Amino acid sequence: MSAHLPKRPILTASASLAAILSAAVTLTGTVAVARAPAAPPVQAEATVPAARSATVTIREDGLVADYFAVPTTAATRASAGAVIVLGGSEGGLGGSRALARRLADEGFAAIAVSYFGEPGQSPKLDQVPIEPVGRAVDWLQARPEISGPIAVMGISKGAELALLTASRDPEIRAVVLGVPSSVVWAGIDPTGGPVGSSWTSGGQPLPYVPYDMSKGFTGILNLYNDSLDVAPADARIAVETINGPVLMISGQVDGLWPSARMANEIEQRLKDHRFAYPVINIIYPDAGHAAFGAILPADSPALGQATYFGGTVPGLLAARADGWPRVLDFLRTALKP
Repeated sequence: MSAHLPKRPILTASASLAAILSAAVTLTGTVAVARAPAAPPVQAEATVPAARSATVTIREDGLVADYFAVPTTAATRASAGAVIVLGGSEGGLGGSRALARRLADEGFAAIAVSYFGEPGQSPKLDQVPIEPVGRAVDWLQARPEISGPIAVMGISKGAELALLTASRDPEIRAVVLGVPSSVVWAGIDPTGGPVGSSWTSGGQPLPYVPYDMSKGFTGILNLYNDSLDVAPADARIAVETINGPVLMISGQVDGLWPSARMANEIEQRLKDHRFAYPVINIIYPDAGHAAFGAILPADSPALGQATYFGGTVPGLLAARADGWPRVLDFLRTALKP
């Protein structure tokens, strides 16, 4: 399909989406922190183990990333493989860095990769190259301490990118998706400007689902659901070509986009193609867009804001308490040499 859309509908959709996302959540390794201007300050990493600097800071042409090796305190349970971590529509390395650090403390070498939003990168999530993920695979495979498979983990828009790159790169041997997408979406411009595909490959925009404003803007979840109803076939990600197991975690009452619906679509497509690897699709009934992430304490100061896009505090706590150990178990199994 064409990457060019009629300007008036896209301007309206992009502006509406950007306005919502300006008060949206930043998914870190532990919490979802609301970014509304009136919100009080929140310690986004309040429950993360003592912060430590990245083992290697990478600022190369085509790869902006922070690498965390397994610390000596976790050496006895160190995995042979490694994990590429992709944050969401907040951009940059803030959320993915926290999650990569957490994974390293659990025994998994991890590299947080920025695909937009860092200095030298595009400030908007529109026509963003997917190649940094492949460069991260190459970088990890050149490390002497990495002798096992490579997994990719993504949250929200990062899950969209994770699924897309895993479907194209057989060197990615396991996939972990938090509140995923089954399709390539149109981009997001914070200024509300016209957008095309979120992603490019080899400099060419990938087929995508445009925002359907035929009913007007009645809410961000409705926008995504209405657009998904008329999604072009070529915008659906070819998940059947993934070269390893898939774990998905989503919230049934996700108020940002229909992650549970899209996780089910991914699972059904894999079944239809007789996918050879294990597929785990976990949907938590009382969790929203922050369903994925590390376990949260019941007294976390960010819990109220973490439900900004759906779910209840008890539902979020239950999802994290059940889901995070499952993520770690999945990776320990999938990343064996």
